[in-house]
Amino acid sequence: MIYGYCRVSTTHQHEENQHFVIENFAKQNNINIDSWIEEKISSGRKLQDRKLGALLNDLQSGDILITTEISRLGRSLLEVMGILQMCLERDCQIWTLKENFRLGTDIQSKVLAFAFGLSAELSRSLLRDRVRESLARLKAGGKKLGRPIGAQSKFLKLSKNNERINLLISQGISKSKIARIMRVNKVTLYNYLRNASQM
Repeated sequence: MIYGYCRVSTTHQHEENQHFVIENFAKQNNINIDSWIEEKISSGRKLQDRKLGALLNDLQSGDILITTEISRLGRSLLEVMGILQMCLERDCQIWTLKENFRLGTDIQSKVLAFAFGLSAELSRSLLRDRVRESLARLKAGGKKLGRPIGAQSKFLKLSKNNERINLLISQGISKSKIARIMRVNKVTLYNYLRNASQM
């Protein structure tokens, strides 16, 4: 069996790009992808909670798992190495397209797997450090961090739609439904209406 594996971290990202890259590679090399595994989940989640974990348990000797890059498999070096070791023990292969890596059963594959995993881990660690340093510098300069997602920003959104809210209320639409229409929590809507009536 040949598996295509695509993973993105959040619902705001799309796995179609990874799917396209793998599919294009397969066509160019006359390979048929027997099964696709696609998931939207952080690589920080435990392997057994991911579709990849179930797939690894089902792999048989001679199977091939194709993914765009080795970082799609896991976040930490130890996890990636564990996945590669599992495949080696089952006589399976992992192909990564970005690194052009083919994990087989030879010692060179094991060394390369370690090198790629270590590189991905170091890259993420350096990025985290840079982000942390930048945020600390901004905070020290007195800048408020984060998006305004509190009640104040929600109230502002509701106040901009005040006429529409009043129209919906006059039409007998329930406040719970209005909250869903406005895409806010119903408690936020109740608090907004209470404050508006006191103005």
